[in-house]
Amino acid sequence: MLRLIDLILARGSTPLIDRANITINPGRKVGIIGANGAGKSTLFAALRGQLHAERGDIAMPNGWVIAHVAQETPPSDRTALEYALDGDVELRELEIAIARETEHPNPDAAKHGEELAHLYARMETIGGYAAPARAAELLAGLGFEHDMQSRAVTTFSGGWRMRLNLAQALMCRSDLLLLDEPTNHLDLDAVMWLEDWLARYPGTLLVITHDRDFIDRVADQILYFDTSAGDAGSKLKLYTGNYASFEEQRATELSVQQSAFEKQQRTIKHLESFITRFKAKATKAAQAQSRIKALEKLERIAPAHVDSPFTFEFRKPEGEPRQLLKFADMKLGYGEGEAQKVILDRVSFSILPNSRIGLLGRNGAGKSTLVKALAGALAPLAGERIEGQHLKIAYFAQHQLEQLRTDETPFWHLDQLDKKLVEERGYPRARDQDIRNFLGGFDFRGDRVGEKVGVFSGGEKARLVLAMLVYERPNLLLLDEPTNHLDIEMRQALTLALQDYEGALVVVAHDRHILRACCDELWLVANHRVAPFEGDLDDYRDWLREQRAKPAGGDSAPSRKDDKRAEAEERQRLANLRKPIQKRIDAIEKELAKLTGARDALDVWLASEAAYAAENAPSLGDKTRERGELAAKVDALEEEWMEKQEAMQWVR
Repeated sequence: MLRLIDLILARGSTPLIDRANITINPGRKVGIIGANGAGKSTLFAALRGQLHAERGDIAMPNGWVIAHVAQETPPSDRTALEYALDGDVELRELEIAIARETEHPNPDAAKHGEELAHLYARMETIGGYAAPARAAELLAGLGFEHDMQSRAVTTFSGGWRMRLNLAQALMCRSDLLLLDEPTNHLDLDAVMWLEDWLARYPGTLLVITHDRDFIDRVADQILYFDTSAGDAGSKLKLYTGNYASFEEQRATELSVQQSAFEKQQRTIKHLESFITRFKAKATKAAQAQSRIKALEKLERIAPAHVDSPFTFEFRKPEGEPRQLLKFADMKLGYGEGEAQKVILDRVSFSILPNSRIGLLGRNGAGKSTLVKALAGALAPLAGERIEGQHLKIAYFAQHQLEQLRTDETPFWHLDQLDKKLVEERGYPRARDQDIRNFLGGFDFRGDRVGEKVGVFSGGEKARLVLAMLVYERPNLLLLDEPTNHLDIEMRQALTLALQDYEGALVVVAHDRHILRACCDELWLVANHRVAPFEGDLDDYRDWLREQRAKPAGGDSAPSRKDDKRAEAEERQRLANLRKPIQKRIDAIEKELAKLTGARDALDVWLASEAAYAAENAPSLGDKTRERGELAAKVDALEEEWMEKQEAMQWVR
């Protein structure tokens, strides 16, 4: 077993872990959670012997093999497959010993034969002959296609190198596996594969992660770093069960605090107010339903987050056009001429004001390409991108963290954004204190508001970018992996804010909690197409397993002539299906233009003094009733228009 005995750890003069007494039995899978800077990575350093305790001890069985994910990838011309195999140290030692004995045999033939027999027997025992196949399977699960496995390590980007380091750690036949934020550089497909792999791992697992769904599926215990004591260092407490169970236990512990109830009641009142206002309005019904789900969960989970430093919400977007964005027969990709690479083809859909979409798809299928095109950051190779009137897009992607001014402060960034909004949209200029209060909701308080961004961690930079997006009041929010570097409390705050956000939302995320809580529909990006996914995230896991089970290759490709004929037939088929729907949409728009004109004219008359003059008294009631009837007809036609738009975009 692994034991922490009266353990005190510090970094320099800063205490991080205070008198921890924890026992973890062999084979347990422990999720480690707590705020950034609480000492989680410091504990890993101590377990690996890289940091000595100020007091106390760490006890574990002699001979335990410890595996961890290296943070650096040395430059190497070795292939990805060979690099992963390096994780099995004993395998490599046996290979060297066999090569040495073969090239320089013992002069005593009997001893030479005996030594080789021993080495080969050991190789058989550890499964060494099947090791390349195991390494290839690991790499495939982490997203490395077959041809990528033979590429040199030096050809991979930073994120892919971290996947190589993870593969190397998993390749090690360890007794104790230490994983520090393993999902940060993975997409949803690889995360789901890793969960399945860890479920079969026979050793003891300690994993630091802020992905609550990942912990729920992997962990059977939670080690919580409680920083509520302030500067004294984290108190460690071990809970039995997964993260959902931890939340319930933690909520029970905190429910005695009156402040927990007060904060919870404010949140419930806010959600109930939204539901009351919008539940009966069809255009907001889906969003109201998501708030109902949030309210159902709130009584169980909210108290576990009462000490969260994050409190923010999206302000109501300006304007609400019937259609925010439309893609018409779009072809998306990169390059020109013969070098052109098509990622997505025949992409047609509309983003409506109440759209809340989660994008699914395997790595490289085109999710980020689609989001870039939605944002207008990628021009289509063919087709048309049509923006609705008053469209205001806010776009979060990881590269935007690098676009922050490292020599400037959070206050400077928000102040510059506020000036831009005053100039472009005519907003009133915010007071300095208003900006400081807003930043406080993202835990930039006191001196942190004036510190240079260059010293910030990845999580702090991500929070600042999110703060800037929220400040813009968008009516279309595009999020491409927004939770990387964010801790659980910030993810929880973002989830609640997104549930209350009244604009349209498109999300790519490996954090399934956000997808489940904030998205009303899932779209699958696969085989160069975008289409609705009929099912939930558990169904998507099954779909992924089916895809992995399919044999590589397949029938030979059809001729280009056949392709063109099939494409023409498909276009004609779709045109025939869409024609009656489009005809009805056109008719609705003409009728809406006429009715809204009449309604607006009545509004002008009813707002005038003449409407209430004595001579107009007999007609005032009739005009008021007429105005109500017109409004009802407009609402009904708008609902039908949205239904037809949704039907049109998914004609297949």
